[in-house]
Amino acid sequence: MEIDYLIIGQGLAGSLLAWELSQRQKKVIIIDNGKENASQIAAGLINPVTGMRFVKSTDVERLLPTATNCYNQLSSYFKQQFYIEKPMLRILRNNKEVLACQKRLQQTEYSPYLSKAISTRPSINATLGLLQQKQTGYLLTKKLLTALKNHFISINAYHIDKINLNEIELSPNIQWKGIRPKQIIFCEGHHASNNLWFSWLPFQPVKGEIITATATAKIPQYILNYGHWFIPLDDYQFRTGATFDRENLNTEITIDAKETLLAKLKQVYPELTLERINNQQAGIRPTTLDKQPFIGHHPIHPELVIFNGFGAKGSLQIPWYSQRLADSLLNNSPIPQACNILRYTHLYPTDW
Repeated sequence: MEIDYLIIGQGLAGSLLAWELSQRQKKVIIIDNGKENASQIAAGLINPVTGMRFVKSTDVERLLPTATNCYNQLSSYFKQQFYIEKPMLRILRNNKEVLACQKRLQQTEYSPYLSKAISTRPSINATLGLLQQKQTGYLLTKKLLTALKNHFISINAYHIDKINLNEIELSPNIQWKGIRPKQIIFCEGHHASNNLWFSWLPFQPVKGEIITATATAKIPQYILNYGHWFIPLDDYQFRTGATFDRENLNTEITIDAKETLLAKLKQVYPELTLERINNQQAGIRPTTLDKQPFIGHHPIHPELVIFNGFGAKGSLQIPWYSQRLADSLLNNSPIPQACNILRYTHLYPTDW
């Protein structure tokens, strides 16, 4: 069977790239192991201004409208809502953050994303005040991935299988199990660190745990950011997370993570009482050394492509970068230098 692109992995990266390419009339097939992946667990948080110094995400002026347009189009197509826009309150935790907040509020380039500083909020413990942020929200990642999976199944473009990389033939023509694509695109998340063609890239995977719970009373309908985050799902249900663990790279949930997340939430929202914990989940984020994605062609085998490394900002970044990779594949447009894996060719093993 001849196709244009074989995509490995049906996380958010693989799914949105497959959608972009199929919208450009290209024949794609997704190969996925059918197991829960980090994208399905992820909170899908979109926050244009992050970090202790309140810095805008790189290229946010392009990334944010592209992401919201993408999710709105998908909502129209599938007749389901996927992106929930909600205001965010960031709790100022020390004097440095107070000063940084005051500085950003005076800078006009930040005015689309920051609203105002407020001193108090009912039920929230914020002795140094809060910063109200705009154009924030969250993506219902599992709901979106399910819709896309069902779509690709309906057009026979999704297969459950486990890729054995040794079964991929590169010469005389690239193929895998009778499928002959023009190129194979790896969207494997953290598993790429074990990919024999791309393991030389400096991934820095991080385990994160998230809790979904139900409160006994109605909860505020805004996102809280306090080093961790609190996301209301409805009047009573919420999610909170996430932990950061670079040592224990597994998907086992831990009591320590649960206790840490609930204790931190209780500090900032002391009135919150739980009716029950609905779920605790763990996933591994495919973060990178320089916090930029890994996109591009293998330096020796250009028919092999990687689209990976979005870490915690995948919901914001992937729609725009999907377009850039599609432009490169179809029109030979240059991949943006900041994310092009050619920036790390000095790490490529010379004895391969």
